[in-house]
Amino acid sequence: MLRRAILCVAMMMAVVCVSTPYYAYAQQAGAVTAEVHPSLSVATCTSSSGCQSRTQSVVLDANWRWIHRTGAYDNCYDGNQWSSSICPNPSTCSSNCALEGAQYQSTYGIANSGNALTLGFVTGTNVGSRVYLMDQNDRNYQIFKLKNREFSVDVDVSNLPCGLNGALYFVEMDADGGMSRFPTNRAGAKFGTGYCDAQCPQDIKFINGLANSDGWSGTSSSSGNGKYGACCAEMDIWEANKMATAFTPHPCSTPTTGQTQCEGLACGAGADRYNGICDKDGCDFNSFRMGNKTFYGPGLTVDTNQKMTVVTQFFTVDGTDTGDLKEIRRIYIQNGKIIKNSATKIAGVNPDDSITDSFCSQAKTAFQDTNHFATLGGMRAMGTSLDRGMVLVLSIWDDHAANMLWLDSNYPTNKPDTVPGVARGPCPTTSGVPANVEREFPRSSVQFSNRRWGDIGSTHPTGTPSSSGTPAATAATSSAPSVDSSGNNNNNNNVNSATTSSPASMTNSGGSSSASGSAGASSTAGASGASSTGASGGSNSSTSASAVDTRTAALSGNLPPNFLNEASSLRRSVASLLFILLLVVLA
Repeated sequence: MLRRAILCVAMMMAVVCVSTPYYAYAQQAGAVTAEVHPSLSVATCTSSSGCQSRTQSVVLDANWRWIHRTGAYDNCYDGNQWSSSICPNPSTCSSNCALEGAQYQSTYGIANSGNALTLGFVTGTNVGSRVYLMDQNDRNYQIFKLKNREFSVDVDVSNLPCGLNGALYFVEMDADGGMSRFPTNRAGAKFGTGYCDAQCPQDIKFINGLANSDGWSGTSSSSGNGKYGACCAEMDIWEANKMATAFTPHPCSTPTTGQTQCEGLACGAGADRYNGICDKDGCDFNSFRMGNKTFYGPGLTVDTNQKMTVVTQFFTVDGTDTGDLKEIRRIYIQNGKIIKNSATKIAGVNPDDSITDSFCSQAKTAFQDTNHFATLGGMRAMGTSLDRGMVLVLSIWDDHAANMLWLDSNYPTNKPDTVPGVARGPCPTTSGVPANVEREFPRSSVQFSNRRWGDIGSTHPTGTPSSSGTPAATAATSSAPSVDSSGNNNNNNNVNSATTSSPASMTNSGGSSSASGSAGASSTAGASGASSTGASGGSNSSTSASAVDTRTAALSGNLPPNFLNEASSLRRSVASLLFILLLVVLA
């Protein structure tokens, strides 16, 4: 009897052991630097109850992080290349490498205070940053469903010169960073994984839980492109510096919801721009490009020397949450006055001040741009993505592909600025060269504060209306302001070198921006869409073998997130079986 009982228990224990998962870890979470997300106050609003504040947090994108061999200090990615020994192929690389925690302010220049988040451009050797809003549980990204809603944010771009972009936008990322869909991703939203946008960036280091190392080639000293891209729909609420701004929807016809891996033609790279699954140009509304050159800028109607409130409203055809998206409107509030968006002043385009399918069609025709926006479903397709839910992104970056000319200067540069749609801002065509802005304006920054979302009309106070395009008292001229190559006297960079206070000297270089909007397009490229994938490439390097012994203990304990839960469950099972065995023996 006793032998049979022992045999039974042994067999049951074997089953338990076999069922315990074996983890071939991939895209792992590191243990050298604790990952502590900066807190941030946000608010949700209703027409009946007003706005309710709550504390959430932001997380740094995975591409900016140090990537090292698990249990050691070797760099998986150094300069602009993957290690050939640690990363001979994507699966091995993912099994060998971990994403490390971030020191947000000291390394990346990301500072939080109450409801304000300031993104610095150059901090040490780091250039630019990209962060996502986490949900209240701090485990997944906050998901926004904005149809029949509005989103408001206070923005200060007074410290952003020509060539820089302080961006706030939404993309259709997975809420958990891709962990549930791709089991090899063990880092998840906590470590900023799963980025995608309508530019289908190929400089993303990990896609679908695997290293994007196949076919990787350097595009700058700190970044490169791989074989695959990460695509998803994108809604650009705010792409701006102090000289120009645009808001732009970018629909996609992705075969799956959320982040989709692309390859070849589907990525729409280069000459295949309009054959891809996402609308890279988008349908942009840039007041300067739409003919009003005195609306936005220092001392103009919307005075960029001062903080402003930016309200973006998403109207449906029937005024319900389920109706098709019809219109995207913009309102500015400054010094207690509501300022309507500027009206279009382009021949052949109705004097509209919002984005609709009709506006997009007319503007594309007037600018002789390819209407890929309509081809991929236009406003209705954008609304479908908003239905599924999107993640809030905030970033600061410069543009290694087109020097941000698509946003704030004449673009394409081989056409005169008298051609409709070419003039997008007052910055010189010689401005925006990353090496220059990184050297001359390293202390540039953008601040986003007072983020609120909810029912239309609920997120902002009622003010004194100001007619669209009417210059404020300080705005004098009827012609575009004259600016130098910078637009102000700040400094910027986009190389992302993360130096931490840990024993070895680690560098995490975010790298060059992947083209935003018409950046990287042919000379006939049109609208200024935006991906803000800026600095998403990057060099992750760790130098110095000193103090390795002091770090070995921490690194060797690099366990998967649910390992302790699994171990605890196993212990409980074994204890229960032993208790049963004891009862059998006593019987």
